[in-house]
Amino acid sequence: MLTMRFWGVRGSLPCPGRDTVIFGGNTSCIEIRADDRLIILDMGSGARPLGDWLVANDLKKYGKIKADIFITHTHWDHIMGFPMFTPVYNNETELTITGSVVSEKENLKDIFEAQFSHNYWPVRYTELAAKIEYNHIKETKLDLGGGLTVTSKLLNHPAICLGYRFSYMGKSIAVIYDHEPYSEPEENEKIVQFLKDVDLLIHDAQYTKEGYIKHKGWGHSSMDHAIETAEKAAAKKTILFHHDPTHTDIQLETFEKEYAKNKIPTIMAKEEMVLTV
Repeated sequence: MLTMRFWGVRGSLPCPGRDTVIFGGNTSCIEIRADDRLIILDMGSGARPLGDWLVANDLKKYGKIKADIFITHTHWDHIMGFPMFTPVYNNETELTITGSVVSEKENLKDIFEAQFSHNYWPVRYTELAAKIEYNHIKETKLDLGGGLTVTSKLLNHPAICLGYRFSYMGKSIAVIYDHEPYSEPEENEKIVQFLKDVDLLIHDAQYTKEGYIKHKGWGHSSMDHAIETAEKAAAKKTILFHHDPTHTDIQLETFEKEYAKNKIPTIMAKEEMVLTV
């Protein structure tokens, strides 16, 4: 059984306030459980409440926190929560951080470590208590053991960005965000094939159709494109994700009602929402 919980659903920057109470204002962070195996997707500002929850629950239950963290890319809104992720200050934490970087001259550790410069944060990286390993990948398939696999796919974003498909016990979850349509039809078809027959698709849907026209080239999709891709891939359920920080709860509720009419069950991602496949 694969279970997921959303801790951050916004794109670009956190947007707390009275207009984002229902859907939430934290940036990208998703928790996936393959039974007892813990996977975390991205370390946006939603990583702070997730970390507090893990200390209060996993640490108490298992005596340690062990997680595989997959980073789609290292833009600020996808890693900014790491210094506030409470488990990194606990010596009973083991983390494997997997992802890619923009330049071959850089590595994941350097990027994460840079957040702990005194220019940005009062704690130095050397003061972290957790055991942390880094794993650099691009397009590949990894066997995580126990029947759990993850396949990565390069996306269309200004920086190198990866989508992931997790498979476990005949079920699958795919994430395709910080991605916009390719100009080449054959590249869009590769995305469709990567998502083929997925049980649960989490897709970038930052823009309306009109908003995408204004921001084409910024690396994000319209809600219409997300639905079109889901239908072509025959996804069983679609979650629209990476909400624009300017979209209010009222607007997102309106969008959700509109897209609920689709052939494929479609909902808006919401913080603390739990789904199981």
